[in-house]
Amino acid sequence: MRSYQPDLTPPWKRSAPVPEVPADPDLVVEEVATGFCGAVIRCEKTAEGPTVTLEDRFGKHRVFPMAPRGFLLEGRVVTLVRPAAGGPVRPARTASGSVAVPGARARVARAGRIYVEGRHDAELVERVWGDDLRIEGVVVEYLEGVDDLPAIVDAFGPAPDARLGVLVDHLVPGSKESRIAARVTDGNVLVVGHPYIDVWEAVKPSSLGIPGWPRVPRGQDWKTGVCRALGWPENTGAAWQHILSKVRSYKDLEPELLGRVEHLIDFVTAPAE
Repeated sequence: MRSYQPDLTPPWKRSAPVPEVPADPDLVVEEVATGFCGAVIRCEKTAEGPTVTLEDRFGKHRVFPMAPRGFLLEGRVVTLVRPAAGGPVRPARTASGSVAVPGARARVARAGRIYVEGRHDAELVERVWGDDLRIEGVVVEYLEGVDDLPAIVDAFGPAPDARLGVLVDHLVPGSKESRIAARVTDGNVLVVGHPYIDVWEAVKPSSLGIPGWPRVPRGQDWKTGVCRALGWPENTGAAWQHILSKVRSYKDLEPELLGRVEHLIDFVTAPAE
């Protein structure tokens, strides 16, 4: 007697099996149908079946059914399954949201650099993008202001294999900073900026437990005015350390800063043409 398989689908029409991957917290995947990419926040059991909640790098949440072949993990189709109770939780991302590379060694520093205005800017960039910068071999330096930016750029001597990226505070139309940045025209230099008066404002108020950043009247030192308005001691160094301590990842920063820093990293690390 000839035996028959219950599945009558021709072999060439059958889908190849895909791996099942536990949806552990912080696992970064892409949902196939929508292209939404984010980190696993939680899994839930519903009447319609299990779901997974993803959070993208801008803090947006979306819920998806854990359908077979429903996600991409590092470009491969996978099926997400609920993680085993009590299983290990392994962070899959750096603080910037990039895929973590355990044990990766720092690369020898590139000739290219990223310049930021002040020490606080540099510390914040290091806090969130430090792992990425070491892998890419990018050094961040601070300038103590951008008044002399054109001369600083000339002294650096940018070239196709030594690009310079500059992050400027309060880069909005009509500002002093925008007029200075416009004087830098070298194609091997990229000047970008965020709209905030100071990089302090790039930290989300919700991460600090405050309703919002206060408005400081013109003529007052902005940082001192912020401390007064929030009832903090008028010690801006201590205030900054408090702010920085609340920044644990890209989720604590405003998108207007996130995109600018990543643009600079891409620019500095791009192959020379």
